[in-house]
Amino acid sequence: MTVSLEVAEGVGTLRLDRPPMNALDIATQDRLKELAEEAARREDVRAVVVYGGEKVFAAGADIKEMQEMDHTAMVLRARALQDSFTAVARIPKPVVAAVTGYALGGGCELALCADFRIAGENAKLGQPEILLGLIPGAGGTQRLARLVGPSKAKDLIFTGRMVKAEEAREIGLVDRVVPADEVYTQAHAWAAKLAQGPALALRAAKESIDTGLETDIDTGLAMERNWFAGLFATEDRERGMRSFVAEGPGKAKFL
Repeated sequence: MTVSLEVAEGVGTLRLDRPPMNALDIATQDRLKELAEEAARREDVRAVVVYGGEKVFAAGADIKEMQEMDHTAMVLRARALQDSFTAVARIPKPVVAAVTGYALGGGCELALCADFRIAGENAKLGQPEILLGLIPGAGGTQRLARLVGPSKAKDLIFTGRMVKAEEAREIGLVDRVVPADEVYTQAHAWAAKLAQGPALALRAAKESIDTGLETDIDTGLAMERNWFAGLFATEDRERGMRSFVAEGPGKAKFL
């Protein structure tokens, strides 16, 4: 299989495995969607790491496969392409991308679907579709602009240039840069820590932030208000407040 889901310590690792560059062909896209939806459903998965291996995250779409597609074929495929990435973005649990080596085109777009991005010092990210006479088609024009702002997104998309890890961190494209051999370990540790947290509150926080960014402030505040009040009906809220009063902050156990 070109994508696998392995679970340990409450963390599901979505692992891309299509050597040598993890090119995201149609079969890989479809498998990614299938496993992202599985990770979203499974109660033993409380956080997710998206990982491409020690050498490369994903170098983009399978250009040879795309070259054979005409306009009609891509009209029929474009929604499924986007849906496979959106399935990752909509996992209602914390998701971290562990980025090593190249994360280009679809690879960069996949990293954008995560809540947090940890990159190795050897990482290179970019949206080079313009060099093919195209634009990003798996969410890059939308998620990149929302993450780094429209001007920086236009710089990357208009030029197709790659950015190294430090520049990516400076512009907000990645959140942390670590030695390449520590990327997965640190990503898994981040996810494992959150996997110990209150699952419903984390879900509420993620949905409130992500959906709120797509709407006006009043609608966002109404959604936050409803989630906030609703969490008062959960055992995690009772446990968290009881622990705070008895032991002080940060001592509650939610599993």
